[in-house]
Amino acid sequence: MHEMALTQGIVDICLQHAGGQRISTVVIEIGTLSGVVPEAVEFCFSACSTETLAASARLEIRRIEAQGRCLDCSGVQPVERLYDPCRQCGSYALELLSGEEMRVVEIEVDD
Repeated sequence: MHEMALTQGIVDICLQHAGGQRISTVVIEIGTLSGVVPEAVEFCFSACSTETLAASARLEIRRIEAQGRCLDCSGVQPVERLYDPCRQCGSYALELLSGEEMRVVEIEVDD
């Protein structure tokens, strides 16, 4: 389960940026084609944050839908699976614009 290592990295990033303050909320974005299971990250977060300043933090996960641009017709479309063809012209030359990311976007700390 690589989500445990990824989640530990999320907690570490949050603790590094919290300035020694208790963390109340962590907001992350996970792309639909990232290969990361949001429910597993949510489960791992409580284990990884135990006995840290993030122990009582609320985790908010935002899903980022995959979008691609066709390099032949320039159409932009949702992408459900890697290597799907363009819905407009059938080309397989899609450039992924979003959907593979996983990042911490916000950390709220207590005063």
